[in-house]
This record gives sequence, C-alpha cells and structure tokens, in this order.
Amino acid sequence: MFKNIKTPSLSTALKASTVAGLAAAVLATGIPLEITRSYADAVKVQAPSVPSFANVVDAVSPAVVSVRVENRIKPVSNDDSGNGFSFDFNGRGFDDLPDALKPFFRQFGEQGPNGQQGRRGPQGNHGPQDGKGRLRPVAQGSGFFISDDGYIVTNNHVVSDGAAFVAVMNDGTELDAKLIGKDPRTDLAVLKVDGKGRKFTYVNWADDNNVRVGDWVVAVGNPFGLGGTVTAGIVSARGRDIGSGPYDDYLQVDAAVNRGNSGGPTFNLNGEVVGINTAIFSPSGGSVGIAFAIPASTAKDVVADLMKDGQVSRGYLGVQIQPVTKDIADSLGLSEASGALVVSAQAGTPGEKAGMKAGDVVTAVNGETVKDARDLSRRIGAMTPGKKVELSIWRSGKAQPLTVELGTLPAEQKDALADDGDQAPDAQAPATDKALADLGLTVSPSDDGKGIQITGIDPDSDAADKGIKEGEKITSVNNQEVSSSEEVVKVINQAKKDGRTRALFQIQSKDGSRFVALPINGQG
Repeated sequence: MFKNIKTPSLSTALKASTVAGLAAAVLATGIPLEITRSYADAVKVQAPSVPSFANVVDAVSPAVVSVRVENRIKPVSNDDSGNGFSFDFNGRGFDDLPDALKPFFRQFGEQGPNGQQGRRGPQGNHGPQDGKGRLRPVAQGSGFFISDDGYIVTNNHVVSDGAAFVAVMNDGTELDAKLIGKDPRTDLAVLKVDGKGRKFTYVNWADDNNVRVGDWVVAVGNPFGLGGTVTAGIVSARGRDIGSGPYDDYLQVDAAVNRGNSGGPTFNLNGEVVGINTAIFSPSGGSVGIAFAIPASTAKDVVADLMKDGQVSRGYLGVQIQPVTKDIADSLGLSEASGALVVSAQAGTPGEKAGMKAGDVVTAVNGETVKDARDLSRRIGAMTPGKKVELSIWRSGKAQPLTVELGTLPAEQKDALADDGDQAPDAQAPATDKALADLGLTVSPSDDGKGIQITGIDPDSDAADKGIKEGEKITSVNNQEVSSSEEVVKVINQAKKDGRTRALFQIQSKDGSRFVALPINGQG
C-alpha cells in the first residue's frame, strides 16, 4: 500500500527548488509538464567606439601604385637586386634547363625571397630584346598619383638604376611609365604614365603646420611585393636628421614600413599626403616601428619643379657651415645656441662676394630665425637662384645685416652651401706658450706662416675631449687670424675682459676646417 503523500503545490516547488528540484517535484506529483532546456547566449561585448581607417583606405587606394623598375641585363644571368641569389646556367638560358629544374629556379628567379621581381616577368616572359639585353625587373617600390593626368611621385632610390618603369595600379592594370625627373638630394622622383585620356584618382599634399606628433597616419604601399598593403600608426617625431643629406627634415612614424614601401605615401585621416616613406631604422631589415618620411612641405616644392622641367634649381651661398653649440655660443657672446656658423667662404661665390667671413653666425634669413645649420641649408636651397636675400649676421659681438644675391647650386656640390673655401682675414694680437699648455696644447710656428701647428695634445684636456689632434693647425681664435702663440693669448685675454668663458678656435685639418670652443677660465 502506498502512503497518502501530501503533494506540494507547483508554486511552492518553484520557490523552494532549483530547476533540477522542480523537475523532481513535478515527477512526484505526476503532473505532466513540458520542460524546455535553456542555453546561455554567446559572449558579446559592447566595445567603445574607435577610429576606423576604412574610409580613408577606400578613398586613397586607387591613387597608390606599385612601381616596377626594369633594366637591361644579360640573358644568361639574373641579379635580383639584393635578394642574395645570382644565377648563371653555364652559358645557357632559362628555357634550356631541364624541365625538372625549372620550377626551382623559377621560384627564386621570378619572385625573389625579399618579394622583388626576379629574372622572369610577371607572366613568365623574358621582356623585349633589342640587342642591348633584355629588360627585366630589378626592383620594386611604391608611388602615388599627384595629378589626374598621370604624374606619379616616388623615391629617387627606387628608380635610379632603372631603364624602364611600370606602374601597377590597385586593380592590377599595368601602365608603362616615363621618368620625368629625379632629385637625389631629397630622394624624390617623378614618373608619368599615359592614360590615353583616362583621368586618374590622385591625392593632395597635407599642410605641415597641421601635422602634430601623435596624429594618426596610414601608410599604403608595396612591401615585399605585396601591393596594396595598408598599415597604421602615429607621427612619432618631426625634424629627424638621419645623416642622409643637408636637407634631412624627416617625419618619424611608427606605422609598419618595410622594403618595397619606399616612395609610397603616408596619409592623414583626411586622405592627404603628410609624407613620402623613404627609409627605416632596422637592425633586422624588417619593420621595428621606426620609419622616416619626407615631409609634404619639402616634397611639394621639389615635385612641382620636377614636373615643370625635370630638375630642381637651388639657391647657393657658397659657404661651409657648422652647428652652433652651447660652447660656441658662449665663446661668441650669443645668448643661445642657434644659427649657422660660417667656417669658410669659398672664393668667387655669392657669400664671399657679399662679405661673409669665417666666424660669422647666420641668425636669420629675411627676418625669419635660423634654428641651425640644416635649417639654413633648407631655406637657401628652397629659394630661386638670383633672388636677393637679407641675412642677419652675428659678427664681433653684434648683429648686422647683409644682402646676398643667391647663385645656382653647382651640380657637384654636396649641399646648398658649399665646401671648403678661403678664410676671411681679421685683426691680430700676442701671448705665452704656458697659456696654451694650460689649454692642453703644444704648438709651433706653421711652415707656411699661416696659423700655428699643433705638435702635442694633453690627453686629459678639453682640447682632446673636443677631438683636436696633433698635426692640425689653429688658424684663428674668436675670428681673428693668428700666427703665433702670443697672438692666441692676446685674443683670449680680450675675451675674458669681455666676460667670455670660452674662446672659439678655428682648426684646420686635411679633412677641412671646423670651429671648436675651449674654456679659457684658467688662462691669463
């Protein structure tokens, strides 16, 4: 016999039990209930809104191209422009190889390990042959349209070794390109394609004044042959000098830039070009987040000149310059270490004709302050030859104006301001050998009567720390020519009376002339 069990109500079971307990209670009462198994929803997070680069990329991608560079090379060999492989099929061409070997050599000859095009063209053809050797791809880079009629900007180092050029658009269209002009000093070049009436999507330059460290940027290019690659980052720094030339003024960005990105654009979020990718710092050869781009302000003027007549004409002073350090500023009585110190003015140049002398400091050009020697180089180089400019010169402890009519930078010059030249004469004066010994210098008269020869250096002296070496000559002190130790000390004593703590020595070596500031507190 079953005992008469009081059945709990369903509401009571729901309050007192878990889902498992509820099921047990229902079974005990015999009440037929349908139980539906419940599942948790998939994880979904409401993320905060973040910037997307998709709209920028959609707009600018048609304006960015891959640049394939071709040159004439011997039919029996292949040089993949740096991929580390070079093939010589024992005097035979690629098609003479056994079929079993062709896939291996095609792998490395057609597409090198670094992503560059190799021996055979994209379709496996050998290129045209006209008795001068076949045209074969030797390098690849990036570029972008700067006008709707087909002008393309890229790097000089991308095209410098090329005999023919092909622009590959983002839709795969290949167009032959003609080299319009190149400028090694800024590493810029301009190509032109014939679109046969086609209007190309192009991009504009950004305003450098609006580019700030920390701004988002997007780089688009052809790294390792992977055309249409997009990376993003920020502007890490401005005004970087990487030692590539007198016009170094690079933007540093941390967007991933690799080999093959050279010549490609870096955009702001408005789709404007803030810089042209030209170099990376990398111990490994790949991106480590330190890339350098030519700023739009530099590229804009150079590209305009190249599009106009295929070359860049730069202003020219004809003086050798060096930076003004804190020590040099103190020795000259300047309140701050800025401007460009003239080491020498080359005979017959615009600077020399206008009266510029060794020891002058150029502090302003047309009323605009000169920050340093590179700044002066860029300013003068950006001006039109024949233009008259007003320079502010610091000389003999005071400022004075100087008008110079710029010349044209000779093709062989390394920078906008020239190499070594004649030294400007100035006043003279007397002293003792002990004073120079206190400076760490042992000297003797120069054989030619110009300056004094340095015959010894105290290794623990400031002179040694500043890099002065035995065998060099002192030609002037505080812009006054000297030919004896007495003259040196007289100039030093006058500097001390003027409240100076350092004197500016002009040192002549086989490599040229330079200025070095030495402390004079202990001299008398």
